[in-house]
Amino acid sequence: MPLKKYLPKSLFGRALLIIMLPIAIMQIAVAYFFFNAHWNQVTANLSDSVAADVSVAVQLYKQSPSVNRAERLDNMLRPKMELSVALEEGDSLPATTRDSFFSNLDKTLRRSLRNSLTDEFWFDTTRYPNHIDIRVAVDEGVLRFIAARERVFAPTGFVFIFWLITATVLLSLVSILFIRNQARPISELADAADAFGKGQDISTYKPSGASEVRLAGQSFLKMRGRIRRHIEQRTTMLAGVSHDLRTPLTRLKLHLAMQEQSVENDAARQDIKDMESMLDGYLDFARGLEGEGTEPVEMKSFLADVVSKLPEPHATLVGDDNITADIRPQALERAVMNLLSNAQKYANMCRVSLTQNENNIFIAVEDDGPGIPAEKRGEAFKAFQRLDTARNQNIEGVGLGLSIARDIAQIHGGALRLEDSELGGLKALIRLPV
Repeated sequence: MPLKKYLPKSLFGRALLIIMLPIAIMQIAVAYFFFNAHWNQVTANLSDSVAADVSVAVQLYKQSPSVNRAERLDNMLRPKMELSVALEEGDSLPATTRDSFFSNLDKTLRRSLRNSLTDEFWFDTTRYPNHIDIRVAVDEGVLRFIAARERVFAPTGFVFIFWLITATVLLSLVSILFIRNQARPISELADAADAFGKGQDISTYKPSGASEVRLAGQSFLKMRGRIRRHIEQRTTMLAGVSHDLRTPLTRLKLHLAMQEQSVENDAARQDIKDMESMLDGYLDFARGLEGEGTEPVEMKSFLADVVSKLPEPHATLVGDDNITADIRPQALERAVMNLLSNAQKYANMCRVSLTQNENNIFIAVEDDGPGIPAEKRGEAFKAFQRLDTARNQNIEGVGLGLSIARDIAQIHGGALRLEDSELGGLKALIRLPV
C-alpha cells in the first residue's frame, strides 16, 4: 500500500498513532458539528440582530438627516444597545477591505447586512480587537457604526476552541508519557539481545514493563543461560580432547626427534604439526571471544602490525589515516590474519584496504587467486567446510578460518561478506559499525 511507507516504523510511533488518531478525528468531528450546528447559527442570529439595528438606525436618520440627528441616535443606541453612531460628512466608503482570519465571520455579517440594508455598506472586523466597524453610505457622507464584537459574533466559539486545543495537548502529553514507559522495556530488551549477540555483559538487564514484555525478557534470560551452558560444555569438551591428544602427540614428536632424517620421518613430523594446527583451530572456534573487552584503536597502524606478523611476501596496505574504532584487538587481529592467511595460500598477490563512510568502517582483504564461485560463497562460511573445487585440497587447514572471521565481525556488530576482487580473485570485506 502506498500509505504504508508514510506510517511510523517504531512501536512508540505506531502506538501513539493508534491513540492520537481517534482523538484527533473525534476532536475534528466535534469542532465541525459545533461550528456548523451551533456556533454558526448563534453567530448568524447575532449578526442578523446587529444588522437589523443598523437598518433601523439608518431609516431613523433618513427621516431627518443631519449631524444632530446622528448624535441623538448615538445617545439613544450607545447605552442600551452598545452601538455608537456618527456622521462623517463628505466622506465615502473605503475602497479596500481586510478579511478576518475566520472568513465565515465576514460571510455571516455580510449576508445579514445585505439582507437588511438597501444602501451600500462597508465593514471591518479586524481593525479593533473588541469592536466591529460598519459604515453605510448616505447622501451627506458616511454613517459610521461601532458595535461591540460580542454583539456580532458568539464569544463561546473561541473559548470552545481554546479548551479543545488544551484538552488535546494534555491528552497527547499523557499518551506520550504512557507509551514511552511501555516502549522503554522493549527497547531495553532489544539492546540486551544485541549486546548479548556481541558478547557483552548484560548482567544489569532486568525484565520490566507489561506482563508480556516481562515474560519475553525472562525467556530471553533463560535462553541466554542455555546458550552459555552449551558454549561452556563445548569448550570444555574440546579443551579436554585437545589436552588428551597433545600428550600422545608430544610423545610422538619426541620419538621422531630421536630418529634419523628420512622422507618418511619428515612426513610424520609434518602430520603431527598439522594435527596440532587442527587442534588449535578447533579450540579457537569453540572458545569464543566473550572475555575480551573493546578499546579505541587506530586502525591503519593496527592493520600494518597484523600484516607484518605474517610471512613474506607481505600484503599491500592502503587506506585512510586517522580512522579510529572501538574493537576487540585480539579478536579482530585473528579475523584479519585468517583472511590474509587464506589469501596468501591461494594467491600470489594480496592487498588490504581500509575505508570509512558515515556509518561504517570497511576492511577489505583481496587476492588474485582462483576465488570462490558466487553460488558457493554461502557454503564457505560453514564450519569445517573446504571448497576443494575452488581451492587446492592439499593446502593445510580445517575449514574454520572464514567461520571464525565471520563470528568475530558479528560480535563487533558488523558482518563479513565475500565478493569479486578487482585483482581477479576473492575479496573478503569486513564491515564494522562506527
